[in-house]
Amino acid sequence: MLSLYRRHRPRTFDEVVGQESVVRTLRNAIELGKVHHAYLFVGSRGTGKTSMAKLLACALNSEGGPRTDFSPEDPVCRAIMTGSSLDVVEMDAASNNSVDDIRELRENVALSPMGGARRVYILDEAHMLSTAAWNAFLKTLEEPPAHVVFVLATTEAHKVPATIVDRCHRFVFGRPSLEQIAGVVKRVAAEESVTIPDAAVGMIARKAAGSFRDALGTLEQLVTYGGSEISLESVLETLGAASPRLILDTTEALVESDPRLALESVQRLAESGRDPEQFMRDLAGHLRHLFVLQTMGSVPDSFAVTAEWSDRLTSQAERLPQAAIMRAIELLAVALAAVKEGSEARLALEVALLKATQPQADQSVQALMFRIDQLEARLGHPSGEPAAPAAEPEPASASPAPRDGLPAGAPEAPVTETAVPGVSAAREPARVSAAGGAAVAVATAEAEPVTGSEPIAAPVAVAAPVPEAAPRMDLERIAGLWGVVAEAVREQNGMMGALIAGSVPCALDGDRLIVAFPEEAAFLKKKAEANRELVLAALRSLTGQSFVVAFELRKPAEEAAPRTLGEEDLIEGLIREFGAEEVFEDQNFEDSSAPDMKD
Repeated sequence: MLSLYRRHRPRTFDEVVGQESVVRTLRNAIELGKVHHAYLFVGSRGTGKTSMAKLLACALNSEGGPRTDFSPEDPVCRAIMTGSSLDVVEMDAASNNSVDDIRELRENVALSPMGGARRVYILDEAHMLSTAAWNAFLKTLEEPPAHVVFVLATTEAHKVPATIVDRCHRFVFGRPSLEQIAGVVKRVAAEESVTIPDAAVGMIARKAAGSFRDALGTLEQLVTYGGSEISLESVLETLGAASPRLILDTTEALVESDPRLALESVQRLAESGRDPEQFMRDLAGHLRHLFVLQTMGSVPDSFAVTAEWSDRLTSQAERLPQAAIMRAIELLAVALAAVKEGSEARLALEVALLKATQPQADQSVQALMFRIDQLEARLGHPSGEPAAPAAEPEPASASPAPRDGLPAGAPEAPVTETAVPGVSAAREPARVSAAGGAAVAVATAEAEPVTGSEPIAAPVAVAAPVPEAAPRMDLERIAGLWGVVAEAVREQNGMMGALIAGSVPCALDGDRLIVAFPEEAAFLKKKAEANRELVLAALRSLTGQSFVVAFELRKPAEEAAPRTLGEEDLIEGLIREFGAEEVFEDQNFEDSSAPDMKD
């Protein structure tokens, strides 16, 4: 029995889904009698390249053809679709890629069609041919007999020699959308009398990753597993995907910044036996749903595995900031990349979730900026404003006493520490938090009463004045930050970060910053200019200002020649540094007790 995807191949041009431009061009070529002798079909797997080649063969060999409105019930067309036609030759280049295979093909090309008007050669996975095979095939492809049409199908067009591509009409098969794949799955399920919920169809469409063949293969597997009644639970079980409840609970850990709940979710995932790598993809997809919901106000039905959990979906979208969503998606992408490179999947997932729930545990520049954004949000929110300092007890006298040279009523200078005679104060260093131009300095003190005296209350917190605007950056400050700038660039592009670390800010004119490379490093300067945006973004994120950066080549500054020490300077230095004693030559001979060296 044929598989689902073979039974439900498109049998006419009208049934093709997602390749409108290819269908229109081929139809016009057939109707106008301008069919080329060689075509190159390029596209990812399962997008319909072989099916389109067979439809082209049917159109060229149908009764009364060539014609685009051929009947799929035509005996010739039916033979082509079932693979029994002698005029359509399908060849797998992955296993027939030698020169001998191509020589055999060249000998068969001269044979006339058996029952139709054209002989169509479909060469699948054409990029697998060897270089020698391509060279042997080149002349035949360029000047085949008039009754021959070649269709080369490949998923990796960059591996096909340019001399072959030049002799073909190239068609690019795009990936179908989720809606298109879901529509095909629903149509096939209806034709096969299979009942399947929309949420399960959405999961199959996402799992297919742009391949009709994979989607129908998954549907067939589900029918084999659970019969004609397919449930969401059977889809989760077959695909190894986590339940929507677990995905929502893990997202709740991100909302609450709860690392314990995040690790408990990973433990539940491990106990369920589901794949952590697939869970990371599903969680990233759910976070994307939240982002789309925040931006557009609703999530398309085709997205949602969690459509039945719409209330929790909406609640999480309202409570999780977009910056936190984007950061979590980036951390999951890094974790997936680490798994591909050989890291253990569960560990990569746990690290990503811990970094997402505990930004303070992440020492990257991006994590630092995220924490600053969070602090700004708290300070700007009414509930996040710092509490006012506690009121000090009023003195007994009506007017305050003068203070160390200050007249009564004069404003006090900012205070960070207070020393009271007879009081032992254990102080912590002043903690300064800068966000949005505001700075708050807090000093704590514990007061102990002196024997025989009343306890004296020490001030708890004193607010420093808030500057109106951050000062403009000068060259000295930029030079001091240059190592941090290089590190920020290194996180985006390792090679570029190393280049910037070897450069020096040398001049600042307004917003125009000149960065110098050594005179012999012209190549490094050229690479830096090609990646200028990375430097600009790093400077903007670290300083809050926008600069125009220019790279130049300059000679290194000549170092001053070292001063030559005289004899007296040398002796003084030895006495000062090493405690040496000056011994004169005459004294040395008089005091010497060494035996006479005369013969």
